[in-house]
Amino acid sequence: MADGVDGGGVTGVVHPEFVVGTEWLAEHHRDPGVRILDVTARLTSSLDNVAHDRCFVEGHIPGSVSFDSPSAKGALSDPAAELPWMWPSARRVEESLRAAGVHDGERVIITARTPRAGLDSGTMWCTRAWWTLHHMGIDVAIHRGGLESWEAAGLPLETGAATVSVGSVSVGSDGLTARATSADVMNALADGDACVVDALSAANFAGIDPGYGPRRGHITGAVNLPYQSLIAAETAGFLDGPELRAAVDSLGLMERPRVVTYCGGAIAATVVAFVLRLLGHGDVAVYDGSLMEWSRDPALPMTDPSS
Repeated sequence: MADGVDGGGVTGVVHPEFVVGTEWLAEHHRDPGVRILDVTARLTSSLDNVAHDRCFVEGHIPGSVSFDSPSAKGALSDPAAELPWMWPSARRVEESLRAAGVHDGERVIITARTPRAGLDSGTMWCTRAWWTLHHMGIDVAIHRGGLESWEAAGLPLETGAATVSVGSVSVGSDGLTARATSADVMNALADGDACVVDALSAANFAGIDPGYGPRRGHITGAVNLPYQSLIAAETAGFLDGPELRAAVDSLGLMERPRVVTYCGGAIAATVVAFVLRLLGHGDVAVYDGSLMEWSRDPALPMTDPSS
């Protein structure tokens, strides 16, 4: 199996094994111990992902498999939950990975592209898949730069649907320590040492944008670190370690013993969470329901600076 420590050119981080670069992937994408999952999103208004037919078949990294985690009830979500993208069971993840041909002992590489700027962020779908799989015990890394980087390097693409044989992977954990509930958020707000981080834009935090439910603004007591401030470009174009560290240090996040991140639906929140883990923070959770849940409950405190 290929050496999994690459870092993708991201320097000055504690866990370079969480990222691989295009050069590494070009050398190892056909290795028997490597499985590439393409999590590109092109969501409809009903939150169904049509990226397989509109993106993947038009061109993908050779040997990769289309993996529909972005759909509201997709491969890494609870299909029975009321809200979209809620934390899945270990069995659900096993079934999804096996359908994608993943076997025990393989290294999973997450890649994507951003088909529509501002709508289908390849970055946050990569980090969401990584966040779920990593915390369920899968050896997984993100392809820095995604398919845009692959194409920029002049590397070949395959077209058409992929042929997949059923895998035999087992998931080692339910990963529940990686997710937070609304009660966990309230506890973090009450704990002077913990910190709650909003990963959405400054305009959304300020209540200028429409938001993700009946109330605008942000969770009262949260601080704002837009996920876009951590990347140089979509897809998964993470800044170098010193720049990432400066961004999180501006809010003192590495010094907080516990951090809970959130966004609209627990997708963009995983970008901030991933970066904190990349830098070595040991206690980070993502609020599963995020504002889609929080804003619906008038008993939960929100602040709208625009009102």
